[in-house]
This record gives sequence, structure tokens and C-alpha cells, in this order.
Amino acid sequence: MNLLKIGVAACCVIALNTLNAHAQNSTRDTAFPTKPIRFVVPFAPGGGTDIVARLIAQRLNDGLGQPVVVDNRGGAGCTLGSDIVCKAPPDGYTLLLGNISLAFNPWLYKSLPYNALKDLAPVSMVAVQPNIVVVHPSVPAKSLKEFIEYARANPGKLSFASAGAGSGTHLAGEMLKDRLKIDMVHVPYKGTGPAIIDLIGGQVQVLISTFASALPHVKSGRLRALGVTSAKRSPATPDVPTLMEAGVPDYDYSTWYALFMPAGTPPTIIGKVNGVTRQALAAEDIKQKFDAQGVEPWSNTPAELAAYFRAETDKWGKVVRAANIPPL
Repeated sequence: MNLLKIGVAACCVIALNTLNAHAQNSTRDTAFPTKPIRFVVPFAPGGGTDIVARLIAQRLNDGLGQPVVVDNRGGAGCTLGSDIVCKAPPDGYTLLLGNISLAFNPWLYKSLPYNALKDLAPVSMVAVQPNIVVVHPSVPAKSLKEFIEYARANPGKLSFASAGAGSGTHLAGEMLKDRLKIDMVHVPYKGTGPAIIDLIGGQVQVLISTFASALPHVKSGRLRALGVTSAKRSPATPDVPTLMEAGVPDYDYSTWYALFMPAGTPPTIIGKVNGVTRQALAAEDIKQKFDAQGVEPWSNTPAELAAYFRAETDKWGKVVRAANIPPL
């Protein structure tokens, strides 16, 4: 009888401790945040990802009531910074602003120290940046239809520039080749800037570029715009059709930026950061600041971002395999 009483008492103690632990966790999650948040940007200062991060960091700071400190950890195509977040405690105090490179890297590197699909918890999309196909005026094509006809009639004659092997502009060019079944020579550069310079000079003929880099030269007549790479037309070039409108099957390429936390972060914390992010991105002044950088604010739910991220990873894996790009 005494043993039975002792057993019952022990069970009660265990149950009470469990309830207390859950209550403490719930209180902690509700109180979040109570200290500064580290906002890892896996690229060097001054680039597109860094600019987007700094635009949104202040609004997260205001909405969460704690400092959100940008920490640039560039290197290895966003791998170093992403690894820091994947291995951080899942307590909500480490954020990552990832971009489309997260979908490229599993296919471009022989091995990674993490699995982004498993080790990162999606929070919200932040922004998307459409790109535009531009050519040197010497290319005898005034439209994408004429460009396709010329490229097919002259295999290997056209060269397309990129910001580097394995970059978004490289993979976007490879996807264009695959969708159109055309042959163009890839010429990698160390960044978009040098690629634009040689495109204007006529050393290369084609580039898939961000609007911010290409549009001033399109307006000046030094480059010709043929198509927008995103699923819808850009307000910056309403008369330029999308590639899909112009007949390129299933072509959708946009540079995207999204918030992630370490896998295992409590849903209540993810939900709180998601809500603050969505509210911030709806503000008119943020829209104006993003527009000045050539990007469009875009928020969604964690589940929607998870589905999008997986689809993007699968899509770019097919592109890399079709192009036979050797792993780094």
C-alpha cells in the first residue's frame, strides 16, 4: 500500500514538473524577445542581400522591441553565414536573411555542412527582385522571338555573361538555353559590374541582369531589353513582356530574399517574427525604399515559404544537372 502511494506521488510530481516546464516555455515564448537578436547576412556589406537586410532590420527592431543587429558573414556563396544559423540555438535570437543561393548550393557544392531544407525554419519571404534579359545593340533582334530565331540559326555564335560560375545570372542563362534549346557560350565574370561593362563594349552579347544594374543602360540605348524573367511584368518596364509571355516555356527566375531561423525554433516565436515582418512590409515607406532598390516587398506564411523553398531547390537542381555544371 505504501509502495502504491509512493508511486502515485511520484507520478504526480513528474506531471507537475512537466506542466511547470511547459508553462515556463510558454511564458518564455510569449515574452520573446528579451534581448538583442543577431541578424546574420551571409554576404559582404553593400550587396543586394545586405541592403535588403538593413532596410528590414530597423522595422524588426521597432516591431519586436529589441535591437536587431546585422552581422555580415560572407563567404562560399552564403554557406558560411547559413551554417552559423543552422547550428545556432533554436531560441529565436538568431535570424538569417537567405536568398536564392540557398536553393542553388545543394547542387553546386560537393558537400555542405548543413541541409538547408531540414536545418532552417522558414519565417517569411521578404522581397523579390525580377531580372531582365538584355543584349548588345549589335545583336540583330528587336524582340525575343527574333532573338530565338537568330540564336537557333547561329549556334555557338552568341556569348552570355554572368556574375560568376554558379551565380544566379549563370544558372538563369543555362535555364534559358535549356528551355529554348539554343547554344550560347558562357563567359563568367567577377560580378555583375564587369559583365555589364563588357556587354556595353560588345565583348559579350547577352546578360540576364537585375533591373538596378541594367535599366539605366537600357534607357540610354546602350543595351536593348528583350524580356523580363519573372512570372509577371515589371512596373519599371511595363512594355517589356515576360519570357513566358514571349513563348519561353515554364521560365520564372527572380532573385528572392527570405527570413529563416534555426530548425526547432518554437512556432510561437516564428509566428511573432512573421507577423512583425508582414506588418513592416505593408508599410508605404518600406515599399518606396524597396522600389528605389529595384526590389518588391513580398511576405507570406512560414508554410508557404517552406513549400516555395522546396520547389525552388528542386527546380534549380534540374537546371544544374541539365547544364552539367561540375560541383565546386
